[in-house]
Amino acid sequence: MRLTRDKAGSALDRPDPSRRFYLFSGADNASSRLFAQRLLAALGAEKVSASAAQLKADPAWLADEAASLPMFGGARLLWIEPAGEEILPAVEALLALEQFEAPAVAITNGSLKKTSGLLKLAEGSQAALHVASEQQTPREQMAAIADLARKEGLTVSPALAERIAGEAGGDLILARLELQKFALYAGASPDHPVELGEDVVDALGIDQAEAEYGRAGDLALAGDIAGLATELSLMEAAAMDAIPVVRALQRRLLMLAPLRARVEQGQPLGSVTQSVWQRDKPMVGRILPRWTAPRLSEAFDRVQKLERALLLRPVPSGAALGETLMQLARVAASSVR
Repeated sequence: MRLTRDKAGSALDRPDPSRRFYLFSGADNASSRLFAQRLLAALGAEKVSASAAQLKADPAWLADEAASLPMFGGARLLWIEPAGEEILPAVEALLALEQFEAPAVAITNGSLKKTSGLLKLAEGSQAALHVASEQQTPREQMAAIADLARKEGLTVSPALAERIAGEAGGDLILARLELQKFALYAGASPDHPVELGEDVVDALGIDQAEAEYGRAGDLALAGDIAGLATELSLMEAAAMDAIPVVRALQRRLLMLAPLRARVEQGQPLGSVTQSVWQRDKPMVGRILPRWTAPRLSEAFDRVQKLERALLLRPVPSGAALGETLMQLARVAASSVR
């Protein structure tokens, strides 16, 4: 079964108990992830992650896990991200089950071709749902941010919604995190709505400091080893905290993944970067040719491991961050695609 983005909300907020597979695709990866998170909240489920590589190696795992009873009770949602054609045998086995305990969701990096077996399977089954989220226009982004704000108990003017969209680079995941922060600061909730003011966004929004935290990660992803070495020296002199730098890099990698997927589908680089915030276009244009979609996924995993190491163990944060960034820079410097 296929639904357009504007009609998917009710199907996700009130999930059909007979539906066992959800496929979210499209160039607007942030919207796909928001839809999946919306489903997760509606089910009140625990997120159980699996990789596409895992399902390719063991196609029976998905059906086995979906059919099994949880050891400690409670609902589960099996989560595959990023997903592609390699998970088709696993999904076929899932849909062939007579009974299931846990549904599965798959999020692709970018759009699927009309000839995709995964697409045909999801759209041809009443036990599955496919929602395609293509890149939003600025007007659609503003409307989406206004809707996200209402769910947090905030009302926003069109001008402020446009500003938040621009500062988030059109990434609705990042915009939602910002809105949650604003709502907490303003004491807003759905039962106690508050009008969001410019003063709150000025005080708490993404500003120049955010850009400073992202500079080292961008230089690494662009393969600028000399520039990165200089930036790391400046960061050390300023005693800059490593965690905000790591999280800025994570956000950049999440933004790049769907863009790179569109490049690999044959779209021109100039067309792909049209949706990127003007301030970021030159750097994104330098980065994208240097990374394949799988390598971006590997880089994200490496950065997540670094964050866990910094948070959980008393490692020298500056040295660990510098080592990881230099490793990424060397990979980028050696490859242009």
